[in-house]
Amino acid sequence: MELRQLNSLVALAESGFNVTLAAKQIYLVQSAVSQHLAQLERELGTQLFVRKGKRLIALTAAGEEVLSYARQALAIRENILAVGRDHVEESSGILRIGTTHTQARYVLPAVIRAFRQIFPTVSLQIHQGTPQQLVEMALTDRVDFSICTEELGEHSSLNAIPCYRWNRSLIALKGHPVLSQKPLSMESICDYPLITYTFGFTGANHMQITFTRAGLQPNVVLTAADTDVIKTYVREGMGVGLIASMAHSAEQDRDLEIRDLGNMLPWETTWVAYHKDKYLRRYQQKFIDLMESMVLENGVTKSTPT
Repeated sequence: MELRQLNSLVALAESGFNVTLAAKQIYLVQSAVSQHLAQLERELGTQLFVRKGKRLIALTAAGEEVLSYARQALAIRENILAVGRDHVEESSGILRIGTTHTQARYVLPAVIRAFRQIFPTVSLQIHQGTPQQLVEMALTDRVDFSICTEELGEHSSLNAIPCYRWNRSLIALKGHPVLSQKPLSMESICDYPLITYTFGFTGANHMQITFTRAGLQPNVVLTAADTDVIKTYVREGMGVGLIASMAHSAEQDRDLEIRDLGNMLPWETTWVAYHKDKYLRRYQQKFIDLMESMVLENGVTKSTPT
């Protein structure tokens, strides 16, 4: 058994069982990938793939088990290579970050700016996804680490580090009647159409639970994973918005007024997480250190682990 066979297996699974795409992903010709997969099946003496004619369409139960171990084997190989690179080229490489739109757009620029000053020759890749996808990316080493609010701190195979805490704010067009409510309350927010995050993004589930426990049902007319989409429809007059406080820009959002809700809605923690077996190169660890140490503006505070 060779690592290149395992590499072809993982590439095939990640390409939706499209051999052509798998070959492109690992820079081989299609015939080489097909040969690797056939050799692997012969060597193991069992079928790894469900077939429809000549097409591979899924993994068998045995194939799923082999895929899991293949990913582990390739991750170990990558760790070994990373150790060598750290001693030979400690300040160069590629940093793969998995995150959500809100983190990429409003939080990471300051961290990346500081990181680039220290490691100007490291290339960065930002892979966006849902919290569930970000967990999977970290588990399968498709990214070096993932950053988001949900999911990461709950998985036993990930090292999850709390980075900072944040809360929400209400945004509305200037002159909107909700802005005259003093004090602003959860009950008064429920009097207006509400635009906020899709369930599972940016603490939306915690927010919904808070309203439910108070016996309130907000009139949610639109949800989105993207903060900029929420702002767009607030500007369209569709309702008031609930967003992460750090996603409001005094410079770019002059047409929107903001009211802090930190005293009525639960605080959230953003995590950075990576596989427990992953070897972190020096620049990868430095990026995490920057995430932990930087006190970000616009309502974001350092996180205190509990």
